[in-house]
Amino acid sequence: MELRIEATELPGRECGAGPGFPGYRDIHVAVQRRGRPAELLDPQPGDAPRARWSLECTVKRLPDGAADLTGPYVQGGPGGRFVYLNWVTPDGDGWRLFRRAKLLLAAVDGATVAAAVTGGLLVARLGLTDAKGHPLCAAVRPPVVRWTAA
Repeated sequence: MELRIEATELPGRECGAGPGFPGYRDIHVAVQRRGRPAELLDPQPGDAPRARWSLECTVKRLPDGAADLTGPYVQGGPGGRFVYLNWVTPDGDGWRLFRRAKLLLAAVDGATVAAAVTGGLLVARLGLTDAKGHPLCAAVRPPVVRWTAA
């Protein structure tokens, strides 16, 4: 099954300083590989008009019959799966993490997951700028993210 993340409204390449926040330049966003914060899938510049990632997932059934999505970019355990979108800046030959958003798969309603398993595609659509104009971070649930099946 494919999990597709479609992002719009990226915050720009700079994130200004504020109280308790140092600010960052040349920011990018990418999907983090499970358990490997340094391994990022397709970093996109913070000023891109949109960003999109496609993740291959495997569907397993939990004892209660619910679908459990796993894969190289899916974090967490059964019933608590999520995908990290890491906000990073270049650091030598790699990236330095300064913030991340957690797309909670457990927040997807059961009917949408069932339709996605049947159709082979689950899509997350979201804007990546928070109310302060900074990169979106913390736990992301509907209505901030819209989940659909195809």
